[in-house]
Amino acid sequence: GGKQQREAGFFGEVPRFAYVAGGLQLQQLRRFHSNQVSLVVNVASECGFTDQHYRDLQQLQRDFGPFHFNVLAFPCNQFGQQEPGSDKEIDSFVRTVYGVSFPLFSKIAVVGTGANNVYKYLAEVSGKEPDWNFWKFLIDVDGRVVDGWGPKVPVSEIRPKIADMVRQIILKKKEEL
Repeated sequence: GGKQQREAGFFGEVPRFAYVAGGLQLQQLRRFHSNQVSLVVNVASECGFTDQHYRDLQQLQRDFGPFHFNVLAFPCNQFGQQEPGSDKEIDSFVRTVYGVSFPLFSKIAVVGTGANNVYKYLAEVSGKEPDWNFWKFLIDVDGRVVDGWGPKVPVSEIRPKIADMVRQIILKKKEEL
């Protein structure tokens, strides 16, 4: 039923992803369920926002990942054709240039009829649909969409919120010990 599926939250959509780049297998995606904060971002290699975003996203990953937090990056060529490369080329570019260690998925559509289920879900729940590269959606530990921000909102503005959410997970885990 539709209702049951929706109750699974964001992570209910995750196992339906297409194959992913960077050697991340579908099974491994299931580990994003468990007590993690995620920042879902539609990325592009040739955008004016590329450099600052990749640097800041990798800094987030370095500071808070990979156990309590992950950036989940989805390459997309729908905005200004700024992600023209193959999955392999994109993967190689972000690892070489920015030392990216967060999960990078196969190229998908994020808007329109061919939009990936993940993005259909994000748009439906948040009421926000990406209109350019580097939209950022914050997902809490229960798979709920906290909010979404466009490319003009720097990662540094979202960082305190992520830090606080990660802190809560750590405190909760300590209490459970």
